[in-house]
Amino acid sequence: MTAQQTELQDLPLDLKPELLPKHVAVIMDGNGRWAKRQGLPRIMGHKAGVDALKNLLRCCDDWGIEALTAYAFSTENWGRPHEEVDFLMTLFQRVLRQELREMMEENVQMKFVGNLSALPRPLQAEISHSMEQTRNNRGIKFTVATNYGGRQEILQACRTIAHKAQQGLLQPDEIDEATFERHLYTQGICDPDLLIRTSGEMRVSNFLLWQIAYAEIYITEALWPDFNRNEFHRALAAYQQRNRRFGKV
Repeated sequence: MTAQQTELQDLPLDLKPELLPKHVAVIMDGNGRWAKRQGLPRIMGHKAGVDALKNLLRCCDDWGIEALTAYAFSTENWGRPHEEVDFLMTLFQRVLRQELREMMEENVQMKFVGNLSALPRPLQAEISHSMEQTRNNRGIKFTVATNYGGRQEILQACRTIAHKAQQGLLQPDEIDEATFERHLYTQGICDPDLLIRTSGEMRVSNFLLWQIAYAEIYITEALWPDFNRNEFHRALAAYQQRNRRFGKV
């Protein structure tokens, strides 16, 4: 058995390894509704959501998917109740500290994208530490979008490019897609092939607006804490039935 066959030994038999997406992005929606259905406070939904994300990351690694990007906290999420936001910031910090050892053991390379300078300083420190410790890992690339907004990302890229042009460092006719992408938060990360949104909502919510131009979109009614390997299997099976023409015939 080859190394690749060993890595993919848990892949469901109906999925074709050569047709798997290289990069999966997820909008993790429904934590609060899940908690309400269970008769629990909203914060318990967020805790359960962390477990679901950890399980999905391991599943992607087991099944040979190269990259996973998760929408953890949007720029709009600051409008939630202060108690919930404070809990989320503390939860992010605690999970990073607790999970770093396993991330190293599993060779995960972590990256955080978004306006990280607006986050609490202790959380910024944990994020910097996690990225530095895992930057040489060669396993799955795990990106966490935190205080992220797609429109804001595009605006900051435009501002940076405009400043360079103003300073004579860049000519207008030199600005192409590759130039623009180098100024996004996600520079160096390939675009998602598959975008999954849970809880049945039919919108992209300001997530990776540039990057998902040709991503296949899969919507499931499952709430995020209930998104398990079986749900992911269904998403991948649906993806493999798509005909990705990229605007061609």
